Order: sequence, then C-alpha cells, then structure tokens
Amino acid sequence: MVEIQEQIDGLLDLAERKGIDVSGELSGLRQKLEVIREATYRNLRPIDQVQVARHPRRPYTCDYLERVFTDWIELHGDRAFRDDAAIVGGWARLDGRSVMVIGHQKGRDMKDNLHRNFGMPHPEGYRKALRLMRLAEKFGRPVITFIDTPGAYPGIGAEKRGQAEAIAMNLREMARLRVPLVSVVIGEGGSGGALALGVTDRILMLEHSVYSVISPEGCAAILWRSADHRDRAAEALKLTSSDLTRLGICDEVIPEPAGGAHADWDGTATALGEALRRAVTELQALDPEQRMAARHAKYEAMGAWQEA
Repeated sequence: MVEIQEQIDGLLDLAERKGIDVSGELSGLRQKLEVIREATYRNLRPIDQVQVARHPRRPYTCDYLERVFTDWIELHGDRAFRDDAAIVGGWARLDGRSVMVIGHQKGRDMKDNLHRNFGMPHPEGYRKALRLMRLAEKFGRPVITFIDTPGAYPGIGAEKRGQAEAIAMNLREMARLRVPLVSVVIGEGGSGGALALGVTDRILMLEHSVYSVISPEGCAAILWRSADHRDRAAEALKLTSSDLTRLGICDEVIPEPAGGAHADWDGTATALGEALRRAVTELQALDPEQRMAARHAKYEAMGAWQEA
C-alpha cells in the first residue's frame, strides 16, 4: 500500500512539474490501491487491529465533536483539584437534542500530548467526568462518552490523589444514573481507565477499535515475561470489536471506511452519528426504571466460565 501510494505521489509530482497527463496511470494505481486496502483491512490480525486503533491520524473525541454535534460548550474542572485535559466534556446538541458529551482526548503533536498526558487521565479527570454526568442527570439529559485511552495514568501523584477510588466511584455511580447512557470505543479502550467511562446502556465500537483489560504488551510481559509475545496476547485477549460482539460485551459495531477511520474522518463521523442517534432514541423511549433494570441485567450477564 505504501509503495503504490508513493507511485501515485510521484506521478502527481511529475504531472505538476512537467505538465504531463498521467490520469490513465493514476486511475489504474488508485483502483489497485483500493482493492489491496479493502483486502488488507478485511483480514487484519488482532495485533494489526491494535495498531490501527492506535494510528496517530485516527480521529479523536474533539474531531467527532466538530463533525457530529453542534453548539459544543466545554466545561472544566472537578471542583476539587484542577482541570484534566486528558478528558474533555460539556454540553452539545445531537440533531437539536441536548446531550452531555464526555471523552478521552489525546494530542496530535508532542506539545499537545504533554498537555493531554497522552490521553491518560488523572483522578481529577474521572471526577470531572462524574461531575458532568451528575449535571446531566440533574437536567434529565442523555450522556454520551467516547473511550480512547491506553489506560489511567499510573504515576505517583495520581495514586496519591486516589486514582483507584476515582475509577471505582465512576463505575458505581454510572450504574445508578437514571438518564440514557451510551459509550463509543473510538480507538484504544484500555483497562479501568476506559471502563470508568464505559458502564453504559449501550456499548458501541468502531470497527477497528479495541477494548481490553490490559494492553497486549502488558499482558505478554506478565504471562511470557516478554513483550515480544504481544501477537499471542492480542489473540488471547479477544479485544477486537467482532470478538466482543460475539461475547456479548459490544452492542453494535460501527463500520469504518476502507483503510480505517484515519482514511476518512467525515465518513466515519457520519456512520457514528447515525448509530448515536439510533441508540439515544431507543433509550429515551424507555422509562428510567426499565433502563436501569436492563443496564444491571446487561452487566450481570457478562462473563462465561467452564468447570473442569
């Protein structure tokens, strides 16, 4: 794919410098690239899915806020310590419907990544998220969360300020909220740092996103004492959208354009917006008691085991 793209770029450069008509050659190469891209993305291994989910050009929460929602108003701070830029949240409109949107946010360059802490929230990020969820419940508005993090920040400061308690509090309180809750895994859903925004009525996943208790590298380091076994770990973790749908974790897979979400931001946003509208409409048709009963039943039914 890279080689063909380089050929296309070379022909475009030649046409610009020499004024040569290369439309015929370009058409053939673009068709060939499209066929190879579709075949490649149809047969990705789990570890390949992980790499696509981590692609640096993949759209993040703020990119979807621009394309799917209107009237975005960001709210800041946990009212206890500080504002955590690794989680963004605030009011927005989804086709005129007022909703609270909360999501992990990574950076695009080194400066932005340092500001966003590479999408790894501190406790104050999760406390901010919970504050906004409670605000949404106060006004009876649906909550939509975007999940995209390697995991919660494991630094000493975060641990001192109660990282585990902040995540646990979110898990408990999200189970109790009476408003409609929808989460979308848009990239990498890692460990409790992802689950702290994921206890919802509907769990949606983009086709090439992943959702797991641990990264393949971390799993391989624990089980095989070497990150070199990450391929085996990715296979064993069952972290792809298709695996999680089969296991009853994911409720709907949102298809991505050929080449992944990073190849077509607008196309991905259109598909995601349609899925969100459908999910929110279905959930708002239920009364709060029905929603909560269904939510509790959903999580109680997760998991399977065998007795030898």
